[in-house]
Formats: sequence, C-alpha cells, structure tokens
Amino acid sequence: MQNMQSLMKQAQKMQKQMMAQQEEITSSTFVGKSAQDLVTATFSGDKKMTQLAVASELLDPEDPETLQDMVIAAVNDALSQIDKLTEQKMGKFANLPF
Repeated sequence: MQNMQSLMKQAQKMQKQMMAQQEEITSSTFVGKSAQDLVTATFSGDKKMTQLAVASELLDPEDPETLQDMVIAAVNDALSQIDKLTEQKMGKFANLPF
C-alpha cells in the first residue's frame, strides 16, 4: 500500500511538472525568419500566428511567388522552433513507467 501511495505522489508531481513545462512553452514567443529576414512570422507557443511582417521590397505584383515562398519559410521556421522546444521540454515525460 505504501508503494502505491508513493507511486501516486510521484505521478502527481510529474503531472505538475508537465503542466508547468507546457505553460512555459505556450507563453513563449517564437519568431521565424525567411532568408535575409525579409519576412518574419511571430507565433505563440500554442502555434497561433500573432504577427506577420513583410519587407516592402517583397511587395512586387509581378512576382507574388517570391513573397509566398518567403512567408512559407518564415512560418515553417517558427513552427520548427516550437516543435524543437516542445520536444526538449516534454520529451523527458514520454517514457514514464505509469
């Protein structure tokens, strides 16, 4: 019975740690950038875009593909940062014995 109580306390402690780590990730800001920082995409840790900035020299009506490519690069960069931090912070909880 003592082992079960100890195991439950350990599980509760781990759950609190997981929640704290998740909150830290969610409250973080991630800025993805394209080549030469011509486009920046800002995300919250819950993968919601909060800002998108485009350099004026990219606003060429004759070449929308370049702008599209730069936006995609910036967005993917920010999302990759979120995934990397999430794995760093939450990966340690993946192989719990519970």
